[in-house]
Amino acid sequence: MGNRAGTWKTQLSDQATYHSFVPSPLPPQPPIEIDGEMMELLIQANRGISRLESISSLIPHVALFVSMYVRKEALMSSQIEGNQCTLEDVLDPMLEANTNRDVSDVLNYIKATEFAIQHLKELPLCNRLIRETHAVLMEGVRGQEKSPGEFRTSQNWIGGEGISLQHARFIPPHPDDMVVAMSDLEKYINGTDKLDVLVRASLIHYQFETIHPFLDGNGRIGRLLITLFLMGNGILTTPALYISYFLKRNRVEYYDRLTEVRTKGDYEQWIKFFLRAVGESAEDAHENIIRLKRLHDAHETRINTLGRARLTALQLFAYLERNPIIEINKTAQALQLSYNTVASAVKRLIDANILVPSSGRLRGRTFAYKAYLDILKEGT
Repeated sequence: MGNRAGTWKTQLSDQATYHSFVPSPLPPQPPIEIDGEMMELLIQANRGISRLESISSLIPHVALFVSMYVRKEALMSSQIEGNQCTLEDVLDPMLEANTNRDVSDVLNYIKATEFAIQHLKELPLCNRLIRETHAVLMEGVRGQEKSPGEFRTSQNWIGGEGISLQHARFIPPHPDDMVVAMSDLEKYINGTDKLDVLVRASLIHYQFETIHPFLDGNGRIGRLLITLFLMGNGILTTPALYISYFLKRNRVEYYDRLTEVRTKGDYEQWIKFFLRAVGESAEDAHENIIRLKRLHDAHETRINTLGRARLTALQLFAYLERNPIIEINKTAQALQLSYNTVASAVKRLIDANILVPSSGRLRGRTFAYKAYLDILKEGT
């Protein structure tokens, strides 16, 4: 039994029998049917990305905002998997002292993203790069025992906590079929296809999630693949798209639509959902860059009225946009300034309503660039 998305294969026998899924290689046959609704969503999504790209090239310090977006995407993608971490946790300057597992997961996702984007400059988006990125994602965190950087050699399955193989919601390909499927996917990623790049990205994400080639971390790597594929194809020049924001808000629908492809071979409904996700995420990122830019300009103008003290205050302000939560000692070391110089600059920015002291501990007390954080935090 099967459909255009794949077939079910019987494994083992008697009491131990189960059925694993064998996905058909991409592109789907018969081909994707692009109706009026899909065409409209495709135009909107491509327009959204073009606007995001054009504004990214106009704003001098967009790299700063994008590095914050990478953190936001890492956080959202991890939250989809049930991670309880917040943006404040990820940006806390006192992190080493109190890192927990959830925070480590998100920090590793940021490292994995940066690693993959860096290596995409000299490597194609291939299985080797996917495995090496997975090794960075899983380094030293839970799932460490689950073969970081290696495709699985045992059967995995998807279901709630403690669900057995026999009662699984979905059983990905047997390891032998998985190896073939990942090899086919690698060929598709690097091959040519008449389909629009965004449609291809949606198919690649679906296929990767269905193959589930790792014992852990599949969802996060699968979402990162979207950014990497779009960057590899020159559709995005920076990782400015945080698509997990939309997927987290529509989490149940996200999983249901992936399931709908496996059970009915209906790729089209999944592609439409994905295009909506891209369109809305691009729109959101575009608006936020404009808001962050306005905030930057308004606060820079305010700091420029501080007379002689403005130079140190501007130096601190530039540091704040990279580290929106600061602690005086660490900031003084990072800026190579004295503790007292930074402390008085902090006081000036508090008086100018730019910095807000955080409550709580007196030792290692922290201060937040609240207006900036509030924009970044939306949806987290």
